[in-house]
Amino acid sequence: MVIPAFNEEGRISATLKEVVDFLSTRRYRWEVVVADDGSTDATASLVMEWARRDARVRLVSMPHGGKGWAVKHGMLAARGRYRFICDADLSMPIEHLERFLPPRLEGYHIAIGSREVPGSRRMGEPLGRRLMGKAFGLIVRLSLLPGIRDTQCGFKCIEAETATSLFPALRLDGFSFDVELLMLARRRGLRLVEVPIDWHYRPQSKVHPLRDAARMLADVVRLRLRPSR
Repeated sequence: MVIPAFNEEGRISATLKEVVDFLSTRRYRWEVVVADDGSTDATASLVMEWARRDARVRLVSMPHGGKGWAVKHGMLAARGRYRFICDADLSMPIEHLERFLPPRLEGYHIAIGSREVPGSRRMGEPLGRRLMGKAFGLIVRLSLLPGIRDTQCGFKCIEAETATSLFPALRLDGFSFDVELLMLARRRGLRLVEVPIDWHYRPQSKVHPLRDAARMLADVVRLRLRPSR
């Protein structure tokens, strides 16, 4: 479990408790890697308190660089056969993790938590935010990733060999890293699958609707113009 975090002191302890409590009931081996993206609050010290109590919780710290930057460091530091990206707000119920793992799901390289495929549900999301997300998703489908309904959900499971192959090749450090990751995976012929989840809107999101939307659209244009590799 890889949790990117930037100034999450208000919820990181509750998130870790919920994640650790759930994983402690599972029969497989697990670890939680919190990738701290240069937080200026108490996020790192709170995670270190957890790490001192439970060696299965680890902190990976780096200078601030963006969500994609933090996810890349966390995924490359992780050691599991399956590496699951998990937003710090736990907008997806942690119990849904089982939908991404054997025996429920097998034979994929990247499993994408999706809010748009049949069987998924979105709760509490403001209409404006929903419409912006749908517009961005449509642009991505038309220009880069036909057939993928939801690239931006913060819950994805990636097989270890795929993670160690793709993440060093990523150039985008912000919120658009998901698009680049999936684009590279598809170009390499890897199998992608969307997994329906329940998703609850959290008002403390780090996404700035206008500023980050403009940056993400610019990233899509760059990816579209980039030569295949």
